[in-house]
Amino acid sequence: MAAGVLKPRWGQPLTGIVSLGVFTLIALVTWYLLSDPRGIMKWFPYPFVMYLAMMILVGLYQHMFLGDWPFQKIGQPLRGIIQTIMNVVLVWFIIDVLFYRVLGIGFNFLSYYGLDAIKQPGKMAQIAVVCFVLIGFYSYPVFTIFFGKWPIQPSNLKQPEAGLAEIGWASFITLFCYAVLIVPFFGSLPAFKGAALNPSWWEAIGGTTHVHWVFGWWEWAIVILFMTPNVWRMKPWSLITLPQPWKGLISTLISFVMAYGIALLCRQIIPMWVPAETIQHLQHDKGMAEVQRFLWLHSAEIAGFTLIPFLAWHHYFDDMVPMADKDSWGGFFFRTVGVLVFAAVLYWVFYYANFGHWGLGNHHMDELSHRFPNGESLIWNFWWIIPLLWNEWFFHKWPFYVHED
Repeated sequence: MAAGVLKPRWGQPLTGIVSLGVFTLIALVTWYLLSDPRGIMKWFPYPFVMYLAMMILVGLYQHMFLGDWPFQKIGQPLRGIIQTIMNVVLVWFIIDVLFYRVLGIGFNFLSYYGLDAIKQPGKMAQIAVVCFVLIGFYSYPVFTIFFGKWPIQPSNLKQPEAGLAEIGWASFITLFCYAVLIVPFFGSLPAFKGAALNPSWWEAIGGTTHVHWVFGWWEWAIVILFMTPNVWRMKPWSLITLPQPWKGLISTLISFVMAYGIALLCRQIIPMWVPAETIQHLQHDKGMAEVQRFLWLHSAEIAGFTLIPFLAWHHYFDDMVPMADKDSWGGFFFRTVGVLVFAAVLYWVFYYANFGHWGLGNHHMDELSHRFPNGESLIWNFWWIIPLLWNEWFFHKWPFYVHED
């Protein structure tokens, strides 16, 4: 097809409805094949969650940083197929070689094989990889969204040099954040206690040594970051007229303050609907620290339910609003409220209509009070967005959109 502006093949909202239906079906089928306890591979939750998380991060490398290099000139759907295959290969290499066999030489909690050799559960290495990806979901794209690709751009660098430079710079920041926000959690575990790793410094702040304190507010920072170019269309950060890096630094700081505030709000309101038996059971078994861990994790889960609403609304419903100007403040607030409403509906479907049980096979969710403590909705919500992201990033919305000459 000739190059041109993309337009929905069947108009709106039909194109959005059809595409979201297809992505949901793909997610459900692949979930059954790879993760569902009733399915074939039964990789739930590990190593499934580790692979799906790294797939999204590597997708960011391929699309956001490298600009689909070197496949950007190949027609669809071949380009999307090739990039998907490359994604799977790179994910295997990063996990099994870079983390397990290279970085794991120095940090045993990053090596599945190293932990196995000392008779410690290899799952801890998988958790360590997931935590790296969690940090990376913010620390990599923030340089594109808030910093406008500073300090790599503007420059005369071409691909792949430009993309590799961005990956290198963002990886430095990611490793710094990982050392501060993730590594102390492993220092709190019995297997790693000692002088080499300090324990969780946030215990007095969050009421728990668990890394779920980080999850609770960092996930909201991720949502705020990605809501910015999606349904917010760069508002309210467009009001900041300072040059880079000051605009990026101020935007990042404000997003962290907002994220932590929302997480604190979630912690306050969660007991309003979560059965009292859930809280009592957690407190009885492991004490108040376990209750605090759950509240932070469930805050992250609530954030996760916004993912499909804001991504689908922007990419496949074209930011539709009832007002004429999509970029108006009226459109901003309409989409923001709409995303929260849709997130609440999805939350109700997962927990109260029990989609997590009959739809995804989580067998322990038969009783309402048992459905909340394990954070499994976050796994599904990240898996659900992968077909959507892959179609937008790698397939350039083929076949749901066509080029307008």
